[in-house]
Amino acid sequence: MRASAGEHGETEKGARSVPGRGRAPRRPLQPLTSRHGRPAGTVVDIDGVKVGLAELAIMAGPCSVESAEQILRIAHEVKEAGATILRGGAFKPRTSPYDFQGLGKVGLEYLLAASRETGLKVVTEVMDPRDVELVAQYAHCLQIGSRNMQNYPLLREVGRTSKPVLLKRGLSATYREFLLAAEHIMAEGNGQVILCERGIRGLSTELRFTLDLSAVPYLKGETHLPVIVDPSHGTGTARLVPAMSRAAIACGADGLIIETHYSPKDSISDAAQTISTAEFAELMRELATVATAVGRKCRCQ
Repeated sequence: MRASAGEHGETEKGARSVPGRGRAPRRPLQPLTSRHGRPAGTVVDIDGVKVGLAELAIMAGPCSVESAEQILRIAHEVKEAGATILRGGAFKPRTSPYDFQGLGKVGLEYLLAASRETGLKVVTEVMDPRDVELVAQYAHCLQIGSRNMQNYPLLREVGRTSKPVLLKRGLSATYREFLLAAEHIMAEGNGQVILCERGIRGLSTELRFTLDLSAVPYLKGETHLPVIVDPSHGTGTARLVPAMSRAAIACGADGLIIETHYSPKDSISDAAQTISTAEFAELMRELATVATAVGRKCRCQ
């Protein structure tokens, strides 16, 4: 039997037979993430920073936390430019086992110290269910990276916390698979989920990934959850980050997560896609103009 779409969107194929009652109604595949009944959308609260309102949520910082001095300097510079959330990796999922894997707990301590001095909230990746409790002690928002979008034990574990979760789309994930990953988190009781389009595998060999901006309006039509964009990983090329950031806001994204460093060439990881903090400040001014044109707001200096 073919699956049919009900008022909640996609449904399971077929329906169970209930003795004495005929066939049970089909259950929607994504009852928790579905926009049905939630026209206003969900606003995720990251310790006072709201994601999903008119004001854009801008997350910025280095790919990796390298030192206390590095993360603190970047935190001050991105805050001055208008960011409200500090990103930075303490645990790094690297393609090669020989690449820098992150500072671990020490990196988390550096992030929290920078947060306390600047007032920025912290978003950082957690890779292992066993580390969720530790990372939650330091971060205001837990990030699930693209490689772990379908790591169901990890999704369930963050779903049991009270921390907001930033869920990145998998490299080859369909929209339905992406929403079902969010469903795993929400099914554990945590409704504070932010979706992030971060680029998918495409035919192009010139770019690291292909940023799928059609995901933004599509997802916002299907789910009440806020949707942000990662133009850094989405292109893998620093010079493309400003243009794709502007395009993301123009097509309805609720925010951005951008890799930035005061000296990108010296960044220990992902230098090719990292813009300078000076370029980030200029981009924030450009985003303010785009935001106004689409009825949004963007802090900038």
